Amino acid sequence: MLQLKNVWKLYAMGEAAVKALRGLNVEIQRGEFIAIMGPSGSGKSTLMHLLGALDQPSEGSLRFEGEEISQWDEDRLASLRGQKIGFVFQSFQLVPALTAIENVELPMVFQRISRAKRRERAQTLLARVGLAERMHHKPAQLSGGEQQRVAIARALANDPEIILADEPTGNLDTESGEKILRLLNELNEEGKTIVLVTHNTEAASYASRIIKLKDGACVYPTALEV
Repeated sequence: MLQLKNVWKLYAMGEAAVKALRGLNVEIQRGEFIAIMGPSGSGKSTLMHLLGALDQPSEGSLRFEGEEISQWDEDRLASLRGQKIGFVFQSFQLVPALTAIENVELPMVFQRISRAKRRERAQTLLARVGLAERMHHKPAQLSGGEQQRVAIARALANDPEIILADEPTGNLDTESGEKILRLLNELNEEGKTIVLVTHNTEAASYASRIIKLKDGACVYPTALEV
């Protein structure tokens, strides 16, 4: 489904170049639950940005469903993100002025789905994550765990094939974090491909495979069974 082959990512820092990824080779199959781990500065976020079509490699091949996307323009990448990829972030990134249901509707607005259809789907998704009674609350009126469940519902709005979750339990207490991980696991069992960036070994235990990074490269063996 996703394949990086000999991928390098360099960032200019004055006259120097920082090598965030160094010849990385990663393949993620449809339906997998992958955890990406590594210390700060290991390249986890850079890898996530590439997998999510938020950035492009400096060198190497990046394929999505067999199609080379490393040279696509921003319009094509935006279309890919909108239709195929759902994002869940540590900081939730909900719009404060909007209610839960309005936040979930947002991705569907950009896909030009009718108001009636997006309202119906948003209601269904919020019920799916256990927030049917909280859909008209704004983020400030919700707990951290509830906000993250809204973010997951929003990530599912356009029925993406892959969910990218960047430290989704990092700002949550243990109980709320476990609920989020169980929800991601349920989505995986239903066929969604899940890629989880985490520092937490307990969170990584939900994955079927772990990719460990250090200094922008995979720590071999690249695939460690949990």
